[in-house]
Amino acid sequence: MRIPSAGEDVPGQPPQAVQAKLHSELQHGQARQPTAAGAANASALFGYLLGLADDALVLGHRLSEWSGRGPTLEEDIALSNLALDLIGQARLYYAYAGEIEGSGRDEDALAYLRDEHAYRNLLLLEQPNGDFAVSMLRHLLYVAFLTPYLEALSASTDQRLAAIAAKAVKEMAYHLRHAAEWVIRLGDGSQESHTRAAAALEDLWMYTGEMFEMDDAERALVAQGIAADRQTIKPAWQASIDRVLAQATLSRPADRWMQGGGRAGRHTEHLGRLLAEMQVLHRAHPGARW
Repeated sequence: MRIPSAGEDVPGQPPQAVQAKLHSELQHGQARQPTAAGAANASALFGYLLGLADDALVLGHRLSEWSGRGPTLEEDIALSNLALDLIGQARLYYAYAGEIEGSGRDEDALAYLRDEHAYRNLLLLEQPNGDFAVSMLRHLLYVAFLTPYLEALSASTDQRLAAIAAKAVKEMAYHLRHAAEWVIRLGDGSQESHTRAAAALEDLWMYTGEMFEMDDAERALVAQGIAADRQTIKPAWQASIDRVLAQATLSRPADRWMQGGGRAGRHTEHLGRLLAEMQVLHRAHPGARW
């Protein structure tokens, strides 16, 4: 593996320019409070950032589980790179959340030293990979929402949050194209691939409603222009999903009761198992440096 030279961006890590900016802000105390919110909003912003970070980390970890198991060598590498994109985004959100909290917890502490009930990720993202159709449908359903959401968030009155979103949306545009191409290929492929894709869509659909839910704290951030309004993203998400499903010869499931609770720390049994694997090294050797 080639070692990046000095000043070169490292896959899965914030770009050098972003790292330098964050370091400068920390050195001069500029990142201690959110740009557009006072101390009264610190708790709401902290929770909001954790949700964004947990979403990225959990989905990134799920995609990383495909490393060495992809259907082709090229796709194996692609999935690893998608995972690195998401984990890099999670790092930026966690770093900012730790500064807002002001309790000394860094990105590693927030990622590795919280139990499952303290995680705020969407239930959709913690679902097991299943077969390749499940992973691609899960990714499509989420990134079709996340891409326009980040576009809206890039106009946030919080400059730090807007900068993170502006960087991430460029990555998510590729994620959306990649997932859409695979869903179309699977849905409009053989009878076997179509059947599996249709089953995955049916199983995952009940988790999609949670993407558009907001609590009072998040609504307050929306009112101040800090957070993006999830409800306003729904028409674009539906249009994107319908367009891909039509090409994939798949039918959108009927609207029905939606599962929720992830933002409040109520998770499926799958998250606990994921965290046990992800956190084991850090917890076994607390404070280790190498």
